Amino acid sequence: MTSTQRNIQSISAPKFQKLSLDQLERIHFASLEILERTGVRLLVPEAVKLLKSAGADVIDDSHVRIPSYLVDWALNIAPKRIAIANRHGERVMPLERRNVFYGPGSDCPNVIDINTGKRRPGKLQDIVDGIHVCDALPNIDFVMSLNIAGDVPQEYADIYQMQAMLKNTSKPIMFVTTEFDGCVKAVEMAELVAGGADALRRNPFIFLYINVTAPLVHNEEALQKLLFMAEKGLPTSYTPVVLRGASGPITPAGAVAYANAGELAGLVIAQLKREGTPVILSGGTQDMLDMRTMLDIYAAPDNRVLCVEMAQYYGLPIFGLGGASDAKLPDQQAAAEAAFSLLTETMAGSHLIHDVGYLEGGLTNSIEMIVMCDELIHWVKKFMQGVEVSEETLALDWIDQVGFDDDFLGIDHTHNHFKEDWYPTLLDRQDHAGWSADGELSLRDRARERIKSILAEHQPKALPNDVAEGIQAVIDRTVK
Repeated sequence: MTSTQRNIQSISAPKFQKLSLDQLERIHFASLEILERTGVRLLVPEAVKLLKSAGADVIDDSHVRIPSYLVDWALNIAPKRIAIANRHGERVMPLERRNVFYGPGSDCPNVIDINTGKRRPGKLQDIVDGIHVCDALPNIDFVMSLNIAGDVPQEYADIYQMQAMLKNTSKPIMFVTTEFDGCVKAVEMAELVAGGADALRRNPFIFLYINVTAPLVHNEEALQKLLFMAEKGLPTSYTPVVLRGASGPITPAGAVAYANAGELAGLVIAQLKREGTPVILSGGTQDMLDMRTMLDIYAAPDNRVLCVEMAQYYGLPIFGLGGASDAKLPDQQAAAEAAFSLLTETMAGSHLIHDVGYLEGGLTNSIEMIVMCDELIHWVKKFMQGVEVSEETLALDWIDQVGFDDDFLGIDHTHNHFKEDWYPTLLDRQDHAGWSADGELSLRDRARERIKSILAEHQPKALPNDVAEGIQAVIDRTVK
C-alpha cells in the first residue's frame, strides 16, 4: 500500500432502494394516465376554477381531468427543499438531500396509561404529558398531537391540542385539524408565537397534515385547508391514504400509482393558488388491509418505502411513517416492528418519519413506546453514519506496534476513539448480576422510569405571558 492510498479517506452511509428507475417512471406515467383519463372530483369550486383557468378539462361542476403538462409544471415549480424552524425561528429541520427527522403521530382515540399500563380513551392531559416528554427526548425532532383529547368538546378538540403543543415544546409542530375553522385558528395561534404572519412564513415552525377522502375524491375540508395554507405560504402535507384492497388496488404498484395521482392533483392545485407553495409529499399513503381480520396494518413490510421513493424520484420533500406497530402493548412485537420500520424508512431517505409510538394500527398512542423508539432512533442514526476508512482508522502503525501481544486496551488509539462507538441510555448491557441488582427491569419498565424522571425534572421553555394569553383568547373566542 502506498502512502497516497493510505491517506485517502472514505466514508459511506447505507442506502436502500426498492424500485428501479424504470419502475418509478412507469408508476409516474400511470399516475398521469389516471389524472388525464379518469380525473378527480373536487368538492370546492375554487379548486375547479383554478384548474379550468390553467387549461384542465372540466367535465361538470366538480369533475376535472388534469393534463400531464400541468403536473410537469407543478413538479418543476414546487420547492425542492423546505426549511422547518423551531419556536424560536431557528431553522432546525432542512427537508433536503437525505436528511431524516423523527416525530410521533396524532389523534389516536386511545392511550396506554403511563401509570397503570392499561389502554383507555385519551385525554388532554395525555397530550400535555406526551409533548412534555417529547420536548426532552433528544432523538424526537418534531411533535404531533399524539391522541384525541376526549375530555373536551370534540368540535374544539383540535385547537385545545394545538394549544397543548405550543405551550409544552419549542420543537417544530405538525398539526392536524378536523374542520377548516380549526386550521385557521391553529395558524392564528402560531402567528402569535412567531410574531406575525410574515415571520411565520419566513421561518415556519408549524406545518399541516391534511387527510384527503380518497385520491380521486378531494373533500371540501381538505381542499379548503390546502388553499388556505397555500395562500399563507405555509408548508403542508396532502395525504390521500389508500388502504390496499379496500379503498384502492390490492397490488402495491397499483396502490402507489393511485395514491400518487391524488398527491399530484393536490400539488397542482397548491401551485396554481400560489406558485412556490411548500408541499411535502406523503410516503405513508399505502396501507395494507389484512384480509384475515379486515384491519388496517401499519407495520407490514409491503407498506414500506414505495411512496417515499416516488417523492425521491421527484426530488421533493417526503413525509414517511415509522416507529409504529400493530401490537397492543409496548412489548417485544412492538419493539421489533418499530425497529424494522424506522430502519427501512431511514435508509430510503424519508425526510419526516411520523407515527413514532403508534400501537394497534394507529388506534392507540403510547408514551412508553415513544421513549423506547427514541433509543431505537439513536441506534439507527449511528448506523447511518457509515464508516470512515482512513490512515487513522485503519490503525496500521498501531497494529505494527502492538504486534503479537494482541492487547489494544491500554493504547492511545483506543483511548482516543472508544467514545465514537454507540452506547445506549435505555437498552441494557449489564451483566446478569448488575441487571438483577438494578431490579431486573424490562425495557418497558425502564421506559416508564424515564417518563417519570422527565415529567419531574424537565421544564419545557414557557411561552411569554402575553403570547400565552393571546392563544387562550383565541380559544375563549371560539368556545362559547
